[in-house]
Amino acid sequence: MTSALDRLKQHSSIVADTGDIEAIRKHQPEDATTNPSLLLKASEMPAYQAYLQKAWDYAKSAHTDMDKQLELACDYFAVLIGKEIADIVPGYISTEVDARLSFDTQATIDKAKSLLSLYRKEGVSQDKILIKIASTWEGIKAAEQLEKEGIKCNLTLLFSQAQARACADANVFLISPFVGRILDWHVANGLEKPTDPLADPGVQSVRSIYEFYKRHGYKTVVMGASFRNTGEIIALTGCDKLTISPALLEELGELTDAPDYLLESNYDLEAKPAPLSEAQFRWLHNEDAMATEKLAEGIRAFAQAQEELETRFKAL
Repeated sequence: MTSALDRLKQHSSIVADTGDIEAIRKHQPEDATTNPSLLLKASEMPAYQAYLQKAWDYAKSAHTDMDKQLELACDYFAVLIGKEIADIVPGYISTEVDARLSFDTQATIDKAKSLLSLYRKEGVSQDKILIKIASTWEGIKAAEQLEKEGIKCNLTLLFSQAQARACADANVFLISPFVGRILDWHVANGLEKPTDPLADPGVQSVRSIYEFYKRHGYKTVVMGASFRNTGEIIALTGCDKLTISPALLEELGELTDAPDYLLESNYDLEAKPAPLSEAQFRWLHNEDAMATEKLAEGIRAFAQAQEELETRFKAL
């Protein structure tokens, strides 16, 4: 009997949202994504202690300054995990820029190029890598420049229509609009958790972005992310890509009785709206309380994970 996962794979590219290499081997996704929180979890697993030590040894050999050692060690650890994943998945591996650079365009560009340099050192081609950047105005501008230089980007922590529009204006390769965190915010602010996934505000947000892109002919790939349950995922069947945790991949693989959803993909094309100015972007994003709060919260959480990873290196 066909599982929900099998049906999803017929209509969407499945991406593993994990740094766990063995989980990726098991589920055989098209692509994989990591973030500082997932890398921190990986650093705590016995299977990845050798990567941790290799990254620290390399960083100490390259710098005498502790801050630079920690920065390089974190980057190299991410790349070492990414390299192993790149050897497994046929498509892309997304590696995230330090969240503490989210409001610095040039520093984000420099970090992206530094990560790619480390990947080249490990023999991984640039065309396998997506540079993952928070969807701040500064991050979007960094991605715009990187894309012009042939460096593909994944814009993450995306919650608002303003962010989605600005990313499309910048011709970024891919966006990761979040689903579960949008639901979390609405439930925390009084919404009764919906039983119908089509009433889930996170699902509605991604469907709206997907339709906007297709209706206006934007080439930017939409990859739904941050899922809380299988219903949210199934309701986005047909989205370009879906990045899913190993636990939810397991559930989908065992689920055979699931609702039949499929996003529309053929629309009569409409003229693209004029690109958003910085002032327009900031105002529209500011008008969305959920998006404003969740973007800031997500950046803080990823920054904290990065700092905790640095603490692990200090203890080696």
